[in-house]
Amino acid sequence: MIKLRPLFFSFILVSWILSATVAEFNWGSYYMQQPAIANKQDILLNDEVFMEAKKPKKVLKTFPDDDTPPPDTDLGDYGATPAPGPEGDAELPTCLLCVCLSGSVYCEEVLPVITAVPTLPKETAYLYARYNKIAKISVKDFSNFPTLRRIDLTGNAISEIEDGSFSKLVLLEELSLAENKLVKLPALPAKLTTFNANFNRLRTRGVKANAFKKLINLSYLYLANNELEAVPPQLPESLRILHLHNNNITTITDETFCKGNNTRYIRANMDQIRLDGNPVILAQYPNSFTCLKSLPIGRYY
Repeated sequence: MIKLRPLFFSFILVSWILSATVAEFNWGSYYMQQPAIANKQDILLNDEVFMEAKKPKKVLKTFPDDDTPPPDTDLGDYGATPAPGPEGDAELPTCLLCVCLSGSVYCEEVLPVITAVPTLPKETAYLYARYNKIAKISVKDFSNFPTLRRIDLTGNAISEIEDGSFSKLVLLEELSLAENKLVKLPALPAKLTTFNANFNRLRTRGVKANAFKKLINLSYLYLANNELEAVPPQLPESLRILHLHNNNITTITDETFCKGNNTRYIRANMDQIRLDGNPVILAQYPNSFTCLKSLPIGRYY
């Protein structure tokens, strides 16, 4: 009986080892299969998420001056793709490229650089597009914007302005074309009060004899730092400030500012005339200033 005990315990030990081995095999098989199943589910789930992420989303864009929303725009990897412009290009709309604020558009030193007058929102009253690379003004640029009251294109590269470019701007009061490359002036709107063409390449032959005659509201005329050989004729009675310094003016006449045959005529509105920086010696023309309240600024000796 005593010898049977070790045999009995050996039998129990062997049975226990075999059962443990079977159990380990089954669990191992289970765990080996689970990742495969989980991976398949993950792949299916990831595919669904991927396909969902790749679906183009729709974005509704509104513009401040257009009551009709534009067509939906697809989203790419970097956000909304701008709607094509009138010629099918992909340029940014003006109010994304510039700043539009209650009737005013500010496009100053814009990047990417502006090379043409931007398309404006409806009812724009004030345009500031200074220090860009605008080279030309065409008739169509302002043909549909009769609400404009002020245009400032200072510091561009404008060398050409088509005839009639400002003809429909019946409310325009202030126009600045300073620091450009103009060699001649276009016809100007009748209601102008301020015109600035300082720092251009204007010569007398590029300014028509009646260029300012009909501008009965013009108060401030700036034509300094050009290449003018004479003072523009037929200046309106409304003129208060006239800047012609740093040109090539060599002579003036009794009719330049006054009416030589009318000694009682007084140019009451004229406050300042600058002729400094010109070759003309003003002391040689004493009868040219009899109608003025004060003598022009310039060289007398």
